[in-house]
Amino acid sequence: MSNKQTKGRTANGLGSIRKRKRKRKDGTYYDYWEARVTLYYDTQRKEQVCRTFTGATQAKVIEKMKHIGAEPQEEVSESMSVKVWLDIWQAEYLEDVKASTKYLYQKDVELYLLPHLGRYNLNELTPIIIQKFYNRLLHPSSGQKALSPKTVRDIHGVLHQSLEQAVAVGELEQNPSKGCKLPKVQRKEVTPLEDAQIASFLERISGHTHEYLYKITLFTGLREGEVLGLTWDCVNLKKGTLVVRQQLRKDRQKGGQYYFSSPKNGKNRTLSLSPTVVRLFQYQKQKQIAMRAASDEWADKNLIFTNSKGDVLSYRTVYDCFKRIVKGMGLPDLRFHDLRHQYAVISIKNGDDIKTIQANLGHATAAFTLDVYGHVTDDMRKNSANRMESYIQSLGN
Repeated sequence: MSNKQTKGRTANGLGSIRKRKRKRKDGTYYDYWEARVTLYYDTQRKEQVCRTFTGATQAKVIEKMKHIGAEPQEEVSESMSVKVWLDIWQAEYLEDVKASTKYLYQKDVELYLLPHLGRYNLNELTPIIIQKFYNRLLHPSSGQKALSPKTVRDIHGVLHQSLEQAVAVGELEQNPSKGCKLPKVQRKEVTPLEDAQIASFLERISGHTHEYLYKITLFTGLREGEVLGLTWDCVNLKKGTLVVRQQLRKDRQKGGQYYFSSPKNGKNRTLSLSPTVVRLFQYQKQKQIAMRAASDEWADKNLIFTNSKGDVLSYRTVYDCFKRIVKGMGLPDLRFHDLRHQYAVISIKNGDDIKTIQANLGHATAAFTLDVYGHVTDDMRKNSANRMESYIQSLGN
């Protein structure tokens, strides 16, 4: 019995023809025409056997098709699968993405996008199909763990970017993910420490191996990677300034290596340091001189905060030591990143304007800073109202 039989819309000898785009090495695009002809259906392999023709013009492609007796269809009946496109997108369009971000994209593709959407053709995707996919992640069947709204939004971001690129190169006419409704993310409210708790923390870390690291983070608001990536040429002790130009990162895969990258938003920023913070850097310099003298194998990487051999100080070491300290204070939920939040709260309570705080923290906009710390500014508004009341009363009205 023959393995050849027709199937579906693409009968023997019929082929889909369409205009495509291809990228040159110089980054520009050119148009060409492509026809995909179904020759027969292989019943043993359970797949269509096809042949593809390309040409500079539609007429040339049609002429090639006529040699095998094929006729073009007016409609395109087939397209690349989501799986094939995502493989191409990851391989060809993520070269300028940070390694850590690229890794997260790849995990979202592997764990969520391919298992749920990989079987579809690109032109089969609809906003409803994608919306149902998001809803299942948020509300899975029994026995499966629901994903958080933030995680679902991150997955949407990966899918949306990949489909936007598919539109740009002509694989799709429009992006179906644009029609989806995303879940709202409830931002966790920052709970600042009381002054007495801050004083207790400073007392507990006095003499600790990472005393100056924790104090400088608290009084500058640097991110963990930024403070661990500081080099001595970033700080000017005479002028009392600090330039944040890099951060220490670690590859996320198992056994990942440490490396340096630009700050989170890709921009350098300069901070003016208080005299106390300048002294903390001076103390750290003196401490490092003693560490260097005591080490037989000092890795001269010019880092401000290092391990006992002058090499990078691991995230895990900093985290474990910090958690032991705050657990002893009865604050087990406090994170190292909360030192950055505490700096912002202190700055707001001290009357610093939001634009200055935004610049010091390295936020993209002042609106974001206000969004994160809006509940703190509520107290400022109340104090402002009280001062206005005192002024009105002083007028005798």
